[in-house]
Order: sequence, then C-alpha cells, then structure tokens
Amino acid sequence: MRCVELRAVLHGEDALAALDRIGAWERYPELAPHVHATQVHAAPPAPVCSSSWELHFRSGLLTWSEQEEFLRDQLCIRFTQTHGDFDSFRGDWQLRQTGDDVEVLFRAEFDFGIPSMEGILDPIAERVLKESVAWALTGLFQRAEILGEADLTPVRGDAV
Repeated sequence: MRCVELRAVLHGEDALAALDRIGAWERYPELAPHVHATQVHAAPPAPVCSSSWELHFRSGLLTWSEQEEFLRDQLCIRFTQTHGDFDSFRGDWQLRQTGDDVEVLFRAEFDFGIPSMEGILDPIAERVLKESVAWALTGLFQRAEILGEADLTPVRGDAV
C-alpha cells in the first residue's frame, strides 16, 4: 500500500473555519487542474457525507466515490473509498491550531491492486494527489505554505 503525505501551514487562519473550507470539495475542479470533476452527494451537517471524484491520470480519468466523516471536534476529515478505480483508498486531513496559524497534514493510503504495475502507477498517482492537495490549499488560502514540497507550490494570484 502506497502512503502519501503533504504538510502545510495556513498562516493567520482559524482551524475550524479552515476545516470547513478544505471540505468544500465542489471547489476543487476550479482550484486544481488535475481535478476534472467532483460531485458532492452529502455534506455537513449530514451525519454521513459522500462525494465522487474524477482526476486526470495518465491518458484518462481516475475515478472513485468516497464516504467522509467530518470530525469537527477533532479538527479532522476522514475518507474511505466506497467504490472506484483503487483497490483501496483511505486517508484523512488533520488540522491543528498553533497560535495564529493552522498546521495541516493530509494523508492517504492507496493500492490499485495490480502488483505488476505498482512501480509505474503508484508514483504517478502519488504526484497527482500531492499536487491536487497543494493547489487546493494555495487556492483556498491566501497565505498557505506547502512544507517540504517546494516544487509542488503553484504560482498563483490571490486566493479566493
């Protein structure tokens, strides 16, 4: 199983408000060029949330649907694929307020279930996921800083 992690700092933000903005999946196609489409089926305050995703991947689309738990008291969003192109896909967004800033940790584990292709597919999927998260964060937050992944920080105008 491949593990993807991306860390960021959102300067001058409130963690709870940031959690809500990060979970606005319908905005991701306008923020991240790899994200072809998202469809939100159920969003907070629904007890069980879900969405469907399409990402540009190689010469086609990588698609999946997921169930999400918005754990506001833990500043966490957990997600698990319910069906799609991955054999398994799950992860979380964990936020932590540190003074005037918010630390963000995005983690995902995935497996395509094709051992003979993991050397080719896994690195591409990892890159697409990391870039999409970086672009989304820098698009959602004017003062987002992507840590340890300088080549993933896109050059943009003002965030929305």
